[in-house]
Amino acid sequence: MPTGPARPVGPTRAVRLRNALSALLIALCCLLLPFGALAAWAAYGLADTGQYVSSMAPLADDPDVRDAVADTVGEGIMREVDVGRPMQGTMAPFVREAVRSFTQTRAFRLAWDAGNRAAHDAILRALQDEDEDEQAVTVDLAPVTAQVKDQLTQDHVPLAARIPVQHTAVVVLPAAELDQLRKGFHVLEVAGFWLPVAAVVFAVCGIALAVHRRRAVMATALGTALGGGLLLLALTVGRRLTLAGLPPDVPHPAAAAVYDALTSTLRTVSWLLLVLGLAVAVLAWLGGHIRRRPDEERKLPTGTPDSASLRADSQPAGQDMPIT
Repeated sequence: MPTGPARPVGPTRAVRLRNALSALLIALCCLLLPFGALAAWAAYGLADTGQYVSSMAPLADDPDVRDAVADTVGEGIMREVDVGRPMQGTMAPFVREAVRSFTQTRAFRLAWDAGNRAAHDAILRALQDEDEDEQAVTVDLAPVTAQVKDQLTQDHVPLAARIPVQHTAVVVLPAAELDQLRKGFHVLEVAGFWLPVAAVVFAVCGIALAVHRRRAVMATALGTALGGGLLLLALTVGRRLTLAGLPPDVPHPAAAAVYDALTSTLRTVSWLLLVLGLAVAVLAWLGGHIRRRPDEERKLPTGTPDSASLRADSQPAGQDMPIT
């Protein structure tokens, strides 16, 4: 007998093209998502003065940071005090303890927040203003000193009113690094907005083009979770490399506390991507599994032993099966 044309076995060319394009878009989404989160955190999280000060504020109560401040300020005071070498060895512990006691006061927390705000405002203004001259970014500590002086005076600390308020410029950013930092900051501003938007668009288009959309959703969710996990790993590795590259005279516990405070928001976003991606993948898998079971029962042939046993189980108790 003549037979008709053989039907193609497997997916057609159009289906294969849709699957390939969908896989490419989903892969791009999963690749851009962690980089977009990193760029958005750097461009908008660190660039927000209020959020930066709020992130750094708890460090005023951190014991490692207090010890580092006490050591640094105490050494600076001893360099300025004109006493003999034997007296320096005797006075140094008392000066350090006095500064350590000061770090536990409200005046220190006020000075800490004011200093961080002044430094952040100066750096941000230099990075955003391209017309600014290529000069080192400095912070004037006179307002900070004035706030500390007012607080100590209100607390009735002896001789607090005689504290001199001098305009002292502290360099926080060298002039040689300004040009490169400005270019990098502008790139981060663009990437921090467009990378997350592109990742979402790629995900939506990839799922819409997929022949099996549930599988596409699972792949996107698992890729998102993988991106969040890699971002957490990058933060851990970056922390170790940052601490390893510090000079020996910089206290590592205090630097670690500062690193953790600055990256806390990014770490939260990474965990959110990881948990949300895994949750969506599990829900998609369960939805497909639950939906598949009724379809398989409806497609079960009537002549199979399973169908016969189902008919036998459906008979009322005490009623004999009809003889065929």
